[in-house]
Amino acid sequence: MSGAKYIRWFEEIRNEDVASVGGKNASLGEMYQDLTKVGVKIPNGFAITADAYWRVVKTGNVLGQLKTTLADLDKTSVTNLEGRGKQARDLILGAGIPDDIWNEISAAYDTLCEEYGPDTDVAVRSSATAEDLPTASFAGQQETYLNIRGYPALREACSKCFASLFTDRAISYRIDQNFDHFRVALSIGVMKMVRSDLASSGVIFTLDTETGFREVVFITGSYGLGENIVQGAVNPDEFYVFKPTVRTGHRAIIRKNLGDKKIKMIYGQGTSKVLTRNVEVPESDGRRFCITDDEILELAQFAIKIEDHYSGKARQTVPMDIEWAKDGITGELFIVQARPETVHSQEAMDILVTYHLEKRGPVLATGKGVGEKIATGRVRVIADVSRLGEFRPGEILVADTTNPDWEPVMKTAAAIITNRGGRTCHAAIVSRELGVAAVVGTNDATEKIKTGQNVTVNCSEGDEGVVYDGILQFHVEKVSLKDLRRPKTKIMMNLGEPDQAFALSMIPNDGIGLARMEFVINNYIKIHPMALVHPEKVTDETVKAKIAGLTYGYASPEDYFVGKLSQGIGTIAAAFYPKPVVVRMSDFKTNEYADLLGGKSFEPEESNPMLGFRGASRYYDEKYREGFALECRAMKQVLEEMGLTNLVIMIPFCRTVDEGEKVLAEMAKNGLVRGKNGLSVYVMCEIPNNILLIDEFSRLFDGFSIGSNDLTQLTLGVDRDSVVVAHDFDERDPGVMKFISLAVQGAKRNGRHSGLCGQAPSDYPEFAEFLVREGIESISLNPDSVMKITQKVVALEERLAGRKTT
Repeated sequence: MSGAKYIRWFEEIRNEDVASVGGKNASLGEMYQDLTKVGVKIPNGFAITADAYWRVVKTGNVLGQLKTTLADLDKTSVTNLEGRGKQARDLILGAGIPDDIWNEISAAYDTLCEEYGPDTDVAVRSSATAEDLPTASFAGQQETYLNIRGYPALREACSKCFASLFTDRAISYRIDQNFDHFRVALSIGVMKMVRSDLASSGVIFTLDTETGFREVVFITGSYGLGENIVQGAVNPDEFYVFKPTVRTGHRAIIRKNLGDKKIKMIYGQGTSKVLTRNVEVPESDGRRFCITDDEILELAQFAIKIEDHYSGKARQTVPMDIEWAKDGITGELFIVQARPETVHSQEAMDILVTYHLEKRGPVLATGKGVGEKIATGRVRVIADVSRLGEFRPGEILVADTTNPDWEPVMKTAAAIITNRGGRTCHAAIVSRELGVAAVVGTNDATEKIKTGQNVTVNCSEGDEGVVYDGILQFHVEKVSLKDLRRPKTKIMMNLGEPDQAFALSMIPNDGIGLARMEFVINNYIKIHPMALVHPEKVTDETVKAKIAGLTYGYASPEDYFVGKLSQGIGTIAAAFYPKPVVVRMSDFKTNEYADLLGGKSFEPEESNPMLGFRGASRYYDEKYREGFALECRAMKQVLEEMGLTNLVIMIPFCRTVDEGEKVLAEMAKNGLVRGKNGLSVYVMCEIPNNILLIDEFSRLFDGFSIGSNDLTQLTLGVDRDSVVVAHDFDERDPGVMKFISLAVQGAKRNGRHSGLCGQAPSDYPEFAEFLVREGIESISLNPDSVMKITQKVVALEERLAGRKTT
């Protein structure tokens, strides 16, 4: 629009224009100019400049009154802040929009209607001139107005946007960030409204929001307009895509979590002044994902291109916080906002801080954990914003949900707990920025937890956050990673919980020496694989109903198993990529398999399951062969579809050489061929026969992982599940150690990998020293032992090297 003084179109704006159009609009202009050329879709629009805001203030003659209103403001008083904020907003609203500015706005709106059609719906978004800086997000401080159509609604929305520079939370935020109220102005973005009210929308981060792990794109989504996700009004779907392999064309969706998505925000009806409203989502829609796998991957590609663009300009990785929307009419996906992420991108990466809960208590509530910390304190339940004045600094805030109006109180809370919301909701974002623990999406915290109750909020153990009754003891461990020396012996980790993988990958390590598949099956799948292959054989109708509920929305029951298992293992493999991740195929005993849903219809009763139908013997047996095929399908998906070629498959409890051959043949039938595309297959070395015939086993397998628990059991003849003879179980017995020595030497003799993944090195540092002296290639430890044993191994290797020198 030639000659406009207060309007600039996106095609005229770049990031360098923040002072004129604010961070949000500058970013949209930058992307509209550069990234639409590479396939990222951005709706067109224009910015009303900060000069327009200053003209509103000047022509309305309100600057002096604004300064008087905000002088000696006491932001610690909710009442004082509310009163001053309302006075400031009323001054801006009273000033109105001068005609010369409005003429340019209305003309620009006409141009947008020429592009998209008469009476185009637009989104009117605030864009503060100091926002979206690397250390201060200003996210959600000012207002956004959706579904705006026609001149009167547009003029009113613009006036309210200007006034929203003085929302209570914006005033409080500027004080905290040391910004002068009168050196910050407000620009407004007016852009084509994406009809996500008819489809879905959400938020994207180009890192994991809890751990700062930077190799994933994290997407949240729900039905309808995106405000519900930001406000924490819904528990959204969550998706993780692995950047390194999606860049190479793989379908690297490593995790999908289904949210309940109980409500959605849609357009208001008719001529109602209510421009948007919430409606219930049908249960059938809530139980399926709001976008397809193809759409997840398209959004991930958008996000990667945006991060690459900003990182290239900054000459360092710039993690991004992005908003997306799907148009329900055209089916297209759009990016409607992007800004630098402001929490993990600012953290020092050379200190590892870990919180450890020392004991547990009665569980009051569970949800999504935010912040990887632990906090204790007295609870204050706040039913609505009018009760915020009751909150006292240092208390734990419990609420249904939060929004930006709650921020002045949230800043003084020891922890935050909400009924609703996902990892990208307002409560989660603010908690991360403030550095406090939060548990969101508990569903019923306001019912289960009472004001005055003492609680412990634990967010230190993966995705789940837990609220315990009472004040529980915990400690904080800080480890400097500066100048940390690595030993020649590979120090790996034992891991079974995918939820903990991103966080544990931050501990210096050489990969995963043992990922237990049965942990994923038990915790994430919960169903016996044969009950999914042959549901008709499950006789218990209640169990059948539970299975049907869990597998709802999947193409088949088998797809449920394969999808869940591949995502669990894929998450672990991605977290440690490209380091090796050794995954042990299922090693349940029959009594453990029977405890899975439907398991009793397929498992025999054994008097000694520890020595019975377990491990390798199941894989080629007709009673389980089809279940093993599902395991193989999942591993093939991780390797080929996700592109996670660092996966190493390990076979447990392989009694004979003949059995090993049968298992490898069974794997090949299911597309897992040892050596093909670099696939390595290890065997657990936990039976004396594995050691006595190690030369023969070496013909079949690429490596040996010594399982000290079972090896001790079978060497000493001690049932390790028996309390009666537990005192005789000791991995340090000379006979056990002799077998381990023979195993290490046998692997070396045959040019095969040797490692140990049992409990002993974690419990007994001297056992780790023995392994190093024997020349073992890797030791796999429990995560809490890794740093301690690493330091001991480094010192031991230096002593041994010194002796050889002399």
